Amino acid sequence: MSAIALGVAAWLVPGIVVGGYHLTGHVVHNGTLDKAVTLLVVAVIFGVINTLLKPVIKALGCGLYVLTLGLVAIIVNGLLLWLVSYLAGDLSLPFHITGFVAAVEGALIVGIVSWALHLLLGDER
Repeated sequence: MSAIALGVAAWLVPGIVVGGYHLTGHVVHNGTLDKAVTLLVVAVIFGVINTLLKPVIKALGCGLYVLTLGLVAIIVNGLLLWLVSYLAGDLSLPFHITGFVAAVEGALIVGIVSWALHLLLGDER
């Protein structure tokens, strides 16, 4: 579901750029399958980052979460998505977010689309 949400965010936010990726030769292509593979790999990175860092950030910044009634979560999600873009660049993946505003917009869209997909498809647990 995260790959679909990231794809929708890339489609809607001009500051999120996704190219294709060939796993064998590190060649960037713009085919649909190549972009899908890129989004799947980026979704895995996003999941790992969220699993490892988000609980630590919430624990350390719980006062800020309470003070802003949870609105700081939007900023935190945007920064985590921006970190994913940085790590994807280090791994030579053609996924790039051009700035902070695009990262926050993308994080909002990823959250909304993930929520909607969860409502439509349910929880597989």
